[in-house]
Amino acid sequence: MQALIEQRKNNRSSVSWPVSVWIPEANRFVIGRSCNISKTGVFITLPVSAPIRTGKLVELNFPRTEALAQEKGQFARIKNGRVVRVDRQNLLENAEIGVGIAFE
Repeated sequence: MQALIEQRKNNRSSVSWPVSVWIPEANRFVIGRSCNISKTGVFITLPVSAPIRTGKLVELNFPRTEALAQEKGQFARIKNGRVVRVDRQNLLENAEIGVGIAFE
């Protein structure tokens, strides 16, 4: 039996927001959904076809509502991050992969 050790430094908040991920190596966006987020990172789900690998840099685009966009002056919150984990555990269940991304 293995004991899991929590490595997160910040509390995560459960969220379910749409997110588009720019994958420079593939020269394309992949649409997914956030699961939880903190100051230092996010865990998202992406389609199994997403060409993503641990250690690679990506750009995350979190779209904003019309009201929030007017308040903030932008229609999206864009963050750069590095893929730190790719979880294929639920691959056969729902054709999605889980991806942990640390913000840069």
